[in-house]
Amino acid sequence: MKRILGIIVALCLSLLSGCSSEDEVEPLFENFEEKLINEDYEGLYSLLSTESQALITEADFVTRYTNIYSGIQASNIKLEMGEIDTENYMIPFSLSMDTIAGPVNRSDYQFPFVEEEGEWRLVWTESLIFPTMKSGDNIRVITEQATRGSIIDRYGVELAFDGIISTIGIYPAIFDLDKKEEKVEEIASLLDISPETIINKLDASSNPEHFVPIVDILPDSSRLEPLQNREDEGILIQNKQGRSYKDHEAFGRLLGYVGTINAEELETADELVYNQNSIIGKAGLEQVHEKVLRGTPGIEVYIERDQHNIETLAKIEAQHGENVYLSIDSNLQQKVYETMGGERGSATAVDPTTGEILALVSSPSYNSNRFTTYVTRTEQLRREEIDFADEVNRFASLYSPGSTFKLLTAAIGLENGTIDPNEAKAINGRNWQKDSSWGNYQITRVNSQSSVALREAIKFSDNIYFAMETLDMGSEAFMTGLERFTVGTELNIGFPLGQSQINGSGTLDNDILLADSGYGQGEVLVTSLNVALDYSMLANNGHIMNPVLLLSDDLQPSILKENVVSQDNLQILQDAFLAVVDESDGTGHEAQIEGVRIAGKSGTAEIKEAQGDTGRQNGWFVATDIDSSQISLAVMVEDVQDGIGTRGVVQMVGEILADYLDQ
Repeated sequence: MKRILGIIVALCLSLLSGCSSEDEVEPLFENFEEKLINEDYEGLYSLLSTESQALITEADFVTRYTNIYSGIQASNIKLEMGEIDTENYMIPFSLSMDTIAGPVNRSDYQFPFVEEEGEWRLVWTESLIFPTMKSGDNIRVITEQATRGSIIDRYGVELAFDGIISTIGIYPAIFDLDKKEEKVEEIASLLDISPETIINKLDASSNPEHFVPIVDILPDSSRLEPLQNREDEGILIQNKQGRSYKDHEAFGRLLGYVGTINAEELETADELVYNQNSIIGKAGLEQVHEKVLRGTPGIEVYIERDQHNIETLAKIEAQHGENVYLSIDSNLQQKVYETMGGERGSATAVDPTTGEILALVSSPSYNSNRFTTYVTRTEQLRREEIDFADEVNRFASLYSPGSTFKLLTAAIGLENGTIDPNEAKAINGRNWQKDSSWGNYQITRVNSQSSVALREAIKFSDNIYFAMETLDMGSEAFMTGLERFTVGTELNIGFPLGQSQINGSGTLDNDILLADSGYGQGEVLVTSLNVALDYSMLANNGHIMNPVLLLSDDLQPSILKENVVSQDNLQILQDAFLAVVDESDGTGHEAQIEGVRIAGKSGTAEIKEAQGDTGRQNGWFVATDIDSSQISLAVMVEDVQDGIGTRGVVQMVGEILADYLDQ
């Protein structure tokens, strides 16, 4: 009987012990979970069994977890414990986490445990990092760079694209052996850089076996050929992926350029897209459309066992950047830029019937390739001579329109009935003021006709006539009429432009300001796009189209300002602005093209501190072909008083139009 009782007691104690053991294992798992989530790897090591600790030191254990979990950017770690297997001393569990390559969800984890000196300890293996991981395996993170989208003109010409950049460099171990100084001088001369640039880079390299890059260059550059096939002299050329641009200065201010992200940009950048080595748009379209062009790099986290045996844990496929398609005609863009001859100014061409922007030019500009290659000594000297004028984007800047604004005043007056095109105004002399309340202020004109009607006032650009007419219609009618045109209207073309204005306050509250505004002086400010669009209505049945710079498959032309003038008044305006070019005494006659009807207007905007001062003059000419309606082109050149004069701007436009319409 005593023996039977002993067996029963022992059995009960065994059962009680079993129940107690299961209760004590669960806290071990919870402790493991807490320390893993909180990145307490030292505390995690303290849970290991004696045998496990004998296999890996605490320092190695902590380093391994730290390197792996920080390397994959593990976060939001969650564990879920399964049913404890007391027979096999194992707890199945699932684990989920977010990583740099996306989420990882595994349900095949095993938590082995063992009893040591009356307490439960963790039997650690590599499989507790990832279930299929074994000793000797490594966790790798690989990034697949996304290809940056191209910027493409209306005819499929790539203006900005990912391509090949050549790096010219030196292998010092061979280069230094013979005629070093002579070769440095030769390379410097061929590349148009200073010899000191090469010498300094060589001196900064401590290992003669290391390649020393000197400059990056376009692979089709003529400077490259004399340096090819000279490896035996220690002159090497290596190719790499890089951003390339249409090799012409005409596009710089429009396209912009890319560069390595800086610390300030990185602070606000998307960490899943950018790192300290990322290339990012720095200016122009490259910057404005960075999110479209950049793409998203692909990232993969995997277990590496050997070169031919890997297991992917998480992966994000690379999303390559999208192309940006422009309405720009790159041939016209180059022609406009070259014709401007380095003069400081702005030019915009639009298609009157679609609103598509055919050219958007700032002069002088820069070749975008200099930001992905290098700047020659010759170019640097040229930039210094022009006082770095290429740093200003003039097609996005605001200017006084001068007499090109007379189209707007004439149209408003015709529409509201305050201008009778057949009524001549008597004007005596070249100076005029409304009355003595103007003090010493007078409006001047260049012509001297004593009797002037609308057609003559436009052809001869009579400031006094337009000042009188603007005063006759009054501020309210004038301001209301201007709403028919683009001044003061926001033009969303996918590139930031200055906001045109009638004046700073939005009201014309005195007669002098009102009169001056009527012929494009006062405080009126516009871009060359405003002027080109406003004149385009002369060739588009009185409509102004929404301007378009970015093309897409579903794009449909749309009207921005409909029926700016009636058909009768449109014919009156067409006749008057055709006379500016067609008739020998018109201010734009030098833009005449045989067999083509060109309506246009010159303008000289004076910029001076006070009445009577000798100020600067910006010269304008805007023209559109009435019959074929292919182009409306506005060109503005700064400081014409010191050089080409407004007449020179007229000649520029005539040359550009003749070339474009001929093609």
